[in-house]
Amino acid sequence: MTVLLAKAAAMALAQHPVVNASCKDGKSFTYNSNINIAVAVAIDGGLITPVLQDADKLDIYLLSQKWKELVSKARSKQLQPNEYNSGTFTLSNLGMFGVDRFDAILPPGQGAIMAVGASKPTPVADKDGFFSVKSKMLVNVTADHRIVYGADLAAFLQTFAKIIENPDNLTL
Repeated sequence: MTVLLAKAAAMALAQHPVVNASCKDGKSFTYNSNINIAVAVAIDGGLITPVLQDADKLDIYLLSQKWKELVSKARSKQLQPNEYNSGTFTLSNLGMFGVDRFDAILPPGQGAIMAVGASKPTPVADKDGFFSVKSKMLVNVTADHRIVYGADLAAFLQTFAKIIENPDNLTL
């Protein structure tokens, strides 16, 4: 699931490049041409964020293989600096542990981080008032508002939701 979320985020970032921006020194802003998704991974003694380089350009299969390799290297403490310090956007998925919602802390220099909660069956009503049960997950984004405004985040989240709700798009 983490790879699908990373791919969906990368696809949404391609459409909303301001959310992929960064500020390394507190003064100058960079609009990154690469979409490098850093993903939080628990390791003995802490946390590290291996980076899926150019996540928007890789298909799900290659992204999945790269992710398995990065997690293995992270857990054996063999990541190279460019494999954990080159993220342009971070994804933290505590949903895999059953956590419904949480707030993620923005890594220094990055413009935004996305916190993803667990997918849960939820009763919903359609426009005609008919009820059904759909899987829903809570997602929120913490951002540096010197770089990214709330309206930009809202547009990014709408695009992300459309991609997740239509997963066929993830295989293109």
